[in-house]
Amino acid sequence: MARSTSGKGRDGGLNQAVGSVSRVSAPSWIKTLLAFERDGDVFCIREPEPNTIERLFGGLIAAQSLGAAGATVDDDKVPQSLHAYFVRDGRYDTDVEFRVTRIRDGRAFATRQVSASQDGKVILEMIASFHAPESGVDWQPRTEPRLEFDAAVPKNPEIDFSDAFEVRTRTSDDSEFAVPPFWIRTREPVEDDPLIRACALTYLSDLGPVPTALPPTVPLRPDLGFATSLDHSIWFHRPFRPDIWHRYELRAANHNDSRGLTTGSLIDETGTLIASVCQEALWRLENS
Repeated sequence: MARSTSGKGRDGGLNQAVGSVSRVSAPSWIKTLLAFERDGDVFCIREPEPNTIERLFGGLIAAQSLGAAGATVDDDKVPQSLHAYFVRDGRYDTDVEFRVTRIRDGRAFATRQVSASQDGKVILEMIASFHAPESGVDWQPRTEPRLEFDAAVPKNPEIDFSDAFEVRTRTSDDSEFAVPPFWIRTREPVEDDPLIRACALTYLSDLGPVPTALPPTVPLRPDLGFATSLDHSIWFHRPFRPDIWHRYELRAANHNDSRGLTTGSLIDETGTLIASVCQEALWRLENS
């Protein structure tokens, strides 16, 4: 990300925040995807060539939108939540502009709006909130895993940047992707910066909701129909370390009007709840 002295924030981006990590090793896969050009609160990036599909992966554009928003926020505040709408499909190998609006800067919270567009057409709208960590009660419900790590098997899903991840799924998962519950981690460490790691979490959080949004009575198959993400929300509860195993649990919560709702959790290998996720997806089923 190019440095800029205009505006208050992370000195123009993410370079300063990673400090000594970036000096001793090459940038991680997610930091590379956050290499914006910046002019004030407008960020621009050219997406890479697609690895598998022509349609821009929603998790990528959401992660980059969060990165642009966070680059305008003071270092003492970390991502608290995001709420994004996927307005239209994006394309790879094309410039994306991220226009950040500073909604509020408070002592404890900061709020940002991000409009991501290609060729003047909005492809994503996001509201993101950032919070200065505070001491207090730390509680979470404990749940039994629906997939034990030892019962999961390695899988190479057909997703962009799949070489950045290790994934373990159920033995019965014969889909092209990865159907939750599954276990996931990055193959290499990610810079020790809360914003960059939250962007990595945002990216991987879009890997499983669409197939989960199907009604449980409808089996997943390649010719089922048209599907796409409509909106996506994340609540960042605790620090995320991408290179350790996390269990991604998602459940179907509702399906009507060709829309399926999923809710879920990202839980680390010690059972700690790291983030909560909610997404609604469009499913236009053939012969429905």
